[in-house]
Amino acid sequence: MLPLQLVDSFLLPYHLGHVLLLAFVMSTLGALPLKNQRVIAVNITLFGVIFMVAPFSAMTPPYILLGIALVVIGPLLWTTAEA
Repeated sequence: MLPLQLVDSFLLPYHLGHVLLLAFVMSTLGALPLKNQRVIAVNITLFGVIFMVAPFSAMTPPYILLGIALVVIGPLLWTTAEA
C-alpha cells in the first residue's frame, strides 16, 4: 500500500480545473468515433456549463473563461450539424 504522503504529494499541485479539463478531453476523444457532430456539441456545451458553475475558489480564472467559450461554441456546432 502506498503511504498517504506519497499520494498527497502527487495530487497537491492539481486542482478542480485540471480534473475537469482532463475529463473534457477524455470524453471528447471518446465521442469522436461516433462521428456525430451533435454529440460533440452537447459534450462541449455541457462541459462549458460545468466549468462555469464550478466553485471559483477551486479553479483559476482561465478555466472559467474556457467555460464561457465552450458555452458559446457548443450551440454553434449544434446549429451547423447535419440532421
